[in-house]
Amino acid sequence: MSEMAQTLAPYAGFTRVGFINILAFRLRYFTGIVTYSLNVTIYYFIWSAVYHPGQSIAGYNMSQMITYVSVGWMIRSFYTNTIDQEMAYEVIEGKIAMDLIKPVSVQWMWICRAMGESAFRLGLLTLPTALVVAFVFPMEGPASREHFFLFLLSTLGSFFLMAAIGFLIGTCAIPLKSILSLVRAKQWVIELLSGLLLPMSFFPEKIRIVLAWLPFEHIAYTPLQIYLGKLDRAQAWRALGIEWFWVAALLILAHVWWTHSLRRVTIQGG
Repeated sequence: MSEMAQTLAPYAGFTRVGFINILAFRLRYFTGIVTYSLNVTIYYFIWSAVYHPGQSIAGYNMSQMITYVSVGWMIRSFYTNTIDQEMAYEVIEGKIAMDLIKPVSVQWMWICRAMGESAFRLGLLTLPTALVVAFVFPMEGPASREHFFLFLLSTLGSFFLMAAIGFLIGTCAIPLKSILSLVRAKQWVIELLSGLLLPMSFFPEKIRIVLAWLPFEHIAYTPLQIYLGKLDRAQAWRALGIEWFWVAALLILAHVWWTHSLRRVTIQGG
């Protein structure tokens, strides 16, 4: 086995562990199909009450808005993860000590476990939800094959953005000990500022300018804009470039924060 293969082998194992562990919660994902479908249904009736026939608001007609909401909740079921929650519990229980003695990158260990979970979600939650929602609601298809390809790249970037943010928040458990309230706050902030609940074009211009300097809109708003064809080829590639720049920046920042936090680590529990 080559040196590179030997280095990557443990991380493939972590991905497999993440996939297998989630098998214990299969029922949660079956109920998740219902939950995500209900979310789309609620937003469908909300926007149906807002829109008049033929009306366009902030550049979206009714069909585009329903597609935006439907696809948005579908990809959320893929890119979401629980890295920060699991790290918080491991710090509280003292189990984080076992991670520290492993001869691997703890950051990539958690990300690979999240990859396994997202792979499971993709097959058992995202795709079944997409079939149900597409059958019930009048969704539009992607603007083109190229837009769909770029949409997939952007959605993959969304996963890594969420993983990096999750690890950043999870690392806060080392100095703060308990971060469960911070985790809940993060979830609400990201759902709002990512454009999942409301497209960024609905925000006041001054607020949009500020939010454009943050990574959050690339989690949901950027892939959905690409899917709907709101961005042409050049704009889509530019948005992808910015999104993956944020992926790299946040992964590096998470590594620096983790390294700094380890200097004052205190193991509790056991």
